[in-house]
Amino acid sequence: MRSMDLTPLLRSSIGFDHINRLLDKSLSNNEATYPPYNIEKINNDDYRITVALAGFSEDDLDISINEGVLIIAAKNTHDKEDEDESRYLHRGIAKRSFERRFRLADTIRVNGAALENGLLTIDLQREVPEHLKPRKISITSRQK
Repeated sequence: MRSMDLTPLLRSSIGFDHINRLLDKSLSNNEATYPPYNIEKINNDDYRITVALAGFSEDDLDISINEGVLIIAAKNTHDKEDEDESRYLHRGIAKRSFERRFRLADTIRVNGAALENGLLTIDLQREVPEHLKPRKISITSRQK
């Protein structure tokens, strides 16, 4: 696979060195597809991640943030009798270990998580710090 060179785009940008790395990782497309999820934009500053987790309980899940990455994980929690495959004629509900990662922008904060009817929802909100908000810069003359 070819690597993208963003040097022309980054000539007039400062502090965006990680974008090239993020794009390369996105293009490699070797990410797992389980469990399925949605990402919704509720409004300009609010987002929601919804993950389909049929059969999981709150105790089975671990949600954490580490260095700007939201990590949702679960260990295989099958009981001994669930592991007896001979009793299932068809097993279409997957309850296997997983780890799903979402890279968050520096301005995104996690407001909370809820598990209801097999859907885990995580609410996110953009909090723009004062130094990143638009402002007018006044021009002063320098006296020698």
